[in-house]
Order: sequence, then C-alpha cells, then structure tokens
Amino acid sequence: MTEVNFGHRKVSPDEKTELVGEVFGSVARRYDIMNDFMSFGTHRLFKRMVLESSGVRPGDQVLDLAGGTGDMSALFARAVGPSGHVFLTDLNSEMMTVGKERLYNGGIANVSLCRAPAEALPFADATFNVACISFGIRNFTDKDASLKELLRVLKPGAPLLVLEFSKPEEPLLKNAYRAFQSLWPLAGQAIVGDSGSYRYLVESIEVHPDQKALKQMFLDAGFEDVEYHNLVGGIAAIHRGTKPL
Repeated sequence: MTEVNFGHRKVSPDEKTELVGEVFGSVARRYDIMNDFMSFGTHRLFKRMVLESSGVRPGDQVLDLAGGTGDMSALFARAVGPSGHVFLTDLNSEMMTVGKERLYNGGIANVSLCRAPAEALPFADATFNVACISFGIRNFTDKDASLKELLRVLKPGAPLLVLEFSKPEEPLLKNAYRAFQSLWPLAGQAIVGDSGSYRYLVESIEVHPDQKALKQMFLDAGFEDVEYHNLVGGIAAIHRGTKPL
C-alpha cells in the first residue's frame, strides 16, 4: 500500500495514521456534542439499532473497535452483564481518555480499554462473540487488513456490525445532505474551535466506499451472509456479516 486517502489528499499510510490521530485528538472533549449536532441526535438511535442487530447475550465477549468515547461500549456492557466483557479498542489516546472517564463515572466496570491499530489487533484467534465499529471504519488506514483481522478474532458464526456514514441514493436527499455538510466546518469552529477536523470529516465521507463496495469488502475478507440496512435514505448504513462456521 503506497498511498491512501486522507480526505481528498493522497498520503502515505503512516502519515494518514498520524493525521487521523491529530484530528480526533483535537476534538475528543467535544466529539459527542458535534455528533449530536450533525445527526440531530439520531446517532444514538442508530447505535441502539446496532446493539439490537448484534444478537448479543449475557456473558458474551464484545470488541468495540474504534470505540472512542465509549457510548457503544456502554450499551454493550449493559447487555452482556457482569458475566460478560467489552474491549474498547482505539488508537487515539485522547478519545480513550474521555471514554474511560465516562464509563467509570457511569459505574460501568466490565469494559477494558486497549490502545491498538485496527490492522494488528492484540487478541487471540476466535476471542469475540460480537464485534462492532461505529463511525470509525472510514478512518482506518487499511480497511481490508482491518476486516481480515476482525474475521480472525471473531468466533465462528459471530457477527461484525459496522455503522458508518454512507451514500444517499435519492438525488434530492443527496443535495440537501451535501448542503447541510457544508455547515459542519463552521459549526466545528464555533463548538469545538476546530474547522479543519470537520472539513476532513466531510471529505472522508465523500471518499468512503458506498454501501455495495463496502459489502464486497466484507465478502472479500471472508465474511458470509453479508447485508446492509440503509438509515435515513442511505446517509448512514449498518453493514452486518458473520464469520463462517
């Protein structure tokens, strides 16, 4: 892999990893405030849909990859109960610091934090009953390698769920959404004090594979029963695949 996308720029893999780290380090403390603004709060509903689609059970082991500030981990932690465990894994220490504070302040003790790249997970084969990525895969340096790593650490028959921005399919919605996205850098400057990170966010969505392409990436990595469900006309989508038995 010689060059990868960082928004509309082509950079080396190492440079993308560093630049993405700077983006999320800059916005970590107010990351969730901006998420509420950009989605009108619907991201919280979408994450509950991921939980309900996962089939997670009490006692399960869950990987929350690119778990950031911990809202997805908190949902899974309550679902697996005290006999289960969630591993919030992320590469950005600032985001994980926010997540750690939120989880511990909420009295959630069955979550462990692990700083690691998605392309080289420090877990044994067939460890997890469920894995999820919530609004994170578009920032991965090597999406194909990450999907193969996720396949490796999942137990046979276990699902991977990916919630991510996607591509609206209706032209009027696509145009309206693009107009709304043009406000994100201005809002980022006003709310977080950082317009550049939200300019990157818009660009990262534009260059991210569409629903059908991401489905094919799941299949190429070795997942089966791959499907996706569009949310708000395709502004976001939940992809789901399972590791073969």
